Amino acid sequence: MRRKLIIGNWKMNGNRLSNMALLKAIRGGVLTMERAHADLAVCVPSPYLWQCQQYLSGTAVQWGAQDLSPHASGAHTGEVSAAMLADFGCRHVLVGHSERRSRHGEDDQQVAAKATAAIAAGLRPVVCVGETLAERTEGRTEHIVGGQMDHVLRHVLANRGESDLEQLIFAYEPIWAIGTGKTASPQMAQQTHSAMRRLIASYSEGAAQRMQLLYGGSMKADNAADLLAMPDIDGGLVGGASLGAQEFLGIFSGAAGVITPA
Repeated sequence: MRRKLIIGNWKMNGNRLSNMALLKAIRGGVLTMERAHADLAVCVPSPYLWQCQQYLSGTAVQWGAQDLSPHASGAHTGEVSAAMLADFGCRHVLVGHSERRSRHGEDDQQVAAKATAAIAAGLRPVVCVGETLAERTEGRTEHIVGGQMDHVLRHVLANRGESDLEQLIFAYEPIWAIGTGKTASPQMAQQTHSAMRRLIASYSEGAAQRMQLLYGGSMKADNAADLLAMPDIDGGLVGGASLGAQEFLGIFSGAAGVITPA
């Protein structure tokens, strides 16, 4: 079976004092929960990775970053390499979030290069894909999402090999549902996730069976269990709701009780 995975994306929020309180609350809450079928992680601004390492080391809570450079090292002022993230104990890194694509001009080729760089350093890239409201209205969801995934799958396959495909995690985040309070219905999300898994199977049946596919887009404690009950939704990428321990742990609690057969 595929384990459920809930990842919190703090975006550009937090400070040392508020982070300490949030991390301690998450750490304490996880200790009291059944964790047999789920993992929990937070992806935080890079300056606070040391704080995650300090407060989460030795616990079941994992941590990661929100972006990385496709370059291993060199004259790239202001960028952070995958090896640097690994040095702070990161397990995951977000790649190609819609905010990076739209506000920083990241294209599919850059996203694919970053995902491959993450895998080379032992990190698991969480590759974000999704369509706009106009694209969904036009019936182009599978075309848009599939195209974004294709670039990554082909790049990893060419540079790392088939065995590393399952190190990828794809997060379907319909852009029209990010931070808007709107959420794809469980059936709508499942339809897209099912198409995503079929695409992965065209590259590797084994990877398709084992790869975790997350849903993002206004996932909350009151809708998480219904979304996570869908057969191809293996977890969630949670934005604003991850900044409150009670809400975030509520989402995780819903994941911990749901098992997805492989």
